[in-house]
Amino acid sequence: ESFRHYSELIQPGGALIIHTDLEMKANVQEGVKTYTYSRDKGDFHAENIKIEDGEITFDFISPVGNVENVHLGQPIPINIENGVAAMAMAQLNGCTPQELRYGMETYHGVDRRFDFKVKNAHHVLLSDYAHHPKEILQSAKSLKEIYPNRKITVIFQPHLYTRTRDFYKDFADALSHFDEVILTEIYPARELPIPGVTSDLIYDNLKPGVEKSKIKKDDVLELVKSRDFDVLITLGAGDLDNYVPQIAKLIEAKEKANN
Repeated sequence: ESFRHYSELIQPGGALIIHTDLEMKANVQEGVKTYTYSRDKGDFHAENIKIEDGEITFDFISPVGNVENVHLGQPIPINIENGVAAMAMAQLNGCTPQELRYGMETYHGVDRRFDFKVKNAHHVLLSDYAHHPKEILQSAKSLKEIYPNRKITVIFQPHLYTRTRDFYKDFADALSHFDEVILTEIYPARELPIPGVTSDLIYDNLKPGVEKSKIKKDDVLELVKSRDFDVLITLGAGDLDNYVPQIAKLIEAKEKANN
């Protein structure tokens, strides 16, 4: 009902760009044009999607005018759909094809949201704030789509005892989409420990076939020194991210040594 009221605020001559699969129903005024969008269908969508070598390009299909060879500055599969929506709004407000391409290519996302820290032929390091099972699953699927032939390792720091207690099976299911899972202890934030609630709840429910291990957060840097990771992502809303700059330096040093 709130969404219906919200959509009524669009003034005649304006437009609503709505996802093809949105369950909520709009109620626009007369004189408001409604468009649909998604990754692969609707008035605005993408075609000729190419995902290779960690890069994504696609053609933007639009009733206003198609734009070919759009390059994503933050190459995440979900951003194909996000980009279609952003480009639709920009195009309806008069942006040229050149401006649309430039905007998409130069947008590099926000800190700790699929945030690439190292990206070369031999090593990839990302930091991601994802701390809910659905967000983690999206991260895993996106990386698998971008790097289908590379080993993807996640270091996950669970956030909150209560969230771990309530969703440990969902966490385990989502994390099982990675090739290797390394779990640290729970980041407590504002909470006191809950008896029996540890990272073991997630660890013990990871699916068979997934490489798995546990580590103290303070030992992460030593682990990175001793291992040569292919694609490595740190996940969670805790303080593991504080180690990411040092992890990046260690990985970059290995890259230099290999060259």
